[in-house]
Amino acid sequence: MSRFIKLGKKLRLAKKGRQSRWAPFWVVPRILRSGRRVHPGRYTSVKRHWRRDKTKV
Repeated sequence: MSRFIKLGKKLRLAKKGRQSRWAPFWVVPRILRSGRRVHPGRYTSVKRHWRRDKTKV
């Protein structure tokens, strides 16, 4: 096991980390057009957790 992460792998992991975040707060009223309060995690494209779902990086 190496001590440092190579730059390409680090960039791929950073992209995967950005994909698994919640959607921004302003997305919910833009999609629903009403006063409904819904969690922004419902509108994320990729729902992944580091321990549950592994990536092929």
